[in-house]
Amino acid sequence: MLESRSLPSMTSFWQASLQARPESRIVVSNFVLRASNLFMKITNRKAFFDYEIIDRFEAGIHLVGSEVKSLRGGHAKLDGSYVKVIGSEIYLVGAQIFPYLYARPEGYDPARTRKLLLHKKEIVSLKGKIEGANLTLVPLSWYTKGPLVKLEVGLAKGKKQYEKREAKKREDQRRDLETEFRGKVK
Repeated sequence: MLESRSLPSMTSFWQASLQARPESRIVVSNFVLRASNLFMKITNRKAFFDYEIIDRFEAGIHLVGSEVKSLRGGHAKLDGSYVKVIGSEIYLVGAQIFPYLYARPEGYDPARTRKLLLHKKEIVSLKGKIEGANLTLVPLSWYTKGPLVKLEVGLAKGKKQYEKREAKKREDQRRDLETEFRGKVK
């Protein structure tokens, strides 16, 4: 009688190889292939230029099924969106999730207002921080955490125009130094 050996599946092979080298991962645009699953992240780069981020926190978001599929495909945009506190609830306003290709398009609004899911204590704490100082809530990124879609929200203070110019000047100087010393430093 022959012994039946089970061959390792391809996913277990990749998981084992990635666990042996945790720094190894494959990056493709908005997606990162890790040992466990496909990790999606969509960032709001303009927020880091326009605001000084003081604190960050994670919030769940109320979505419909086709929006989740579209987000996992990377078809969304956070440019020009903001977070608004209304009463004892927090909403994401102006973020666009483009329609999923295989979903029914009737009555779908890509820029609809979406409710954020936070504990009451967190909402009260954020409301106090916003009213006490001249701060605002800014969406920083969308990402997946296992099967869930999360939104990273930042408590931020707006930058003045001269602060933005200084930051751009420093970035240009750093880039010039990198290009100047590219082949010279070992």
